Amino acid sequence: MARIVMTTVIAVVVAVAMVARMPIKATGMTCGEVDLDLLPCLSYIQNGGDVPSDCCNGLSNLVAAAKTTDDRRTACNCLKSLASGASNDELSRAAGLPDKCHISLPYKLSPSTDCSKIN
Repeated sequence: MARIVMTTVIAVVVAVAMVARMPIKATGMTCGEVDLDLLPCLSYIQNGGDVPSDCCNGLSNLVAAAKTTDDRRTACNCLKSLASGASNDELSRAAGLPDKCHISLPYKLSPSTDCSKIN
């Protein structure tokens, strides 16, 4: 019985060690990550008012996370997809977020942005 318990403990320790050594992120950015970063902006985009600080933090996190060209293009395409269903007022508020948050984006938040040209 003790041998079975010890074997189980060793197997669990080895499994935990293997998981701990795995890269945190093996794939690129996803639209789910983009959505989560910008979720705090939704109320502002829909209704206007003051831009929440969490919105600017999320936008900043998005820019920081998009380290590669592929990540930036993915983020752009995700945002473009979200923008396709927005009203003109919502698009205007979304497009103004980078300036209001004092953050530089490598593309315009617009449904007409050509994400393939992002580097």
